[in-house]
Amino acid sequence: MSFPEIKEVCVVGAGNMGHQIGLCCALAGCTVRCTDVDDATLARAEKFADSYLEARVSKGKLDVDAAGSVRNRISFPPEIESAASNADIVIEAIIENLELKKRLFAQLDKICPEHCILSTNSSYIVSSKIAPATGKPERVCNLHFFNPALVMRLVEVVQGPHTSEETVQRVFSFAKKINKTPILLKKEIYGFVVNRILKAILDEALHLHDIGVADYHDIDTAVVDALGHPMGPFRLLDLVGVDLQYQVCMERYRDTGDLRDMPSPLLVEKFVRKEWGRKSGVGFYRYDD
Repeated sequence: MSFPEIKEVCVVGAGNMGHQIGLCCALAGCTVRCTDVDDATLARAEKFADSYLEARVSKGKLDVDAAGSVRNRISFPPEIESAASNADIVIEAIIENLELKKRLFAQLDKICPEHCILSTNSSYIVSSKIAPATGKPERVCNLHFFNPALVMRLVEVVQGPHTSEETVQRVFSFAKKINKTPILLKKEIYGFVVNRILKAILDEALHLHDIGVADYHDIDTAVVDALGHPMGPFRLLDLVGVDLQYQVCMERYRDTGDLRDMPSPLLVEKFVRKEWGRKSGVGFYRYDD
């Protein structure tokens, strides 16, 4: 059985990752419907799309007609039914909560066409935990983008034990179509490749701070000036979201029961204070509007 080329994309979750993933797809010629349960989030996503494309025009990266075509290819409907009913692929980008994802995928399974691939952008929740909620587990996989999705080229395609070879091939072709560099993980593993390495760095940086070895600014300076990273681990936490890192740690702890997977005291403090980084205006550093 042959399947159509992926042209129609539905992104569920219009937050920072979701709306940027949607724009990546629209820039590559796909028709994109980006939806969210929160009207304010949808409004911010639409405003971002307008300002981003205007900036590309002003910088000479796109001409006016091309920017207009891209904008016409991306819409922000509030109803998931209209967003997903004609999709060739769904990219889920909601919060890292397994039960919410399972309910969403069960809903999508009833809405989407038979050939549609259901993918999750989750970097920690593997798709084998979500796939049983659907009637087509062979078309479920992880498709993990990196923040900021409009800039970062790499995507991780994770083939769970339920994921068919055909699904992997279609997702790989799609990733290349939207100008990303896909890598294949042939087995599911917590954190995949990049975030396993990143978690080791973040955990050690937080531990060094927690035991009073150095403050976060000096740790960031050491990582940038000695290791050559573009930003230090605390600046990176502000970028990806302190709240997201906290939720990921808690989800892992609930899964394993291992106290070593608990979030660091400093991370807990920042989460409780809602000092979540760039999205809240303050994290380890302060950010203006």
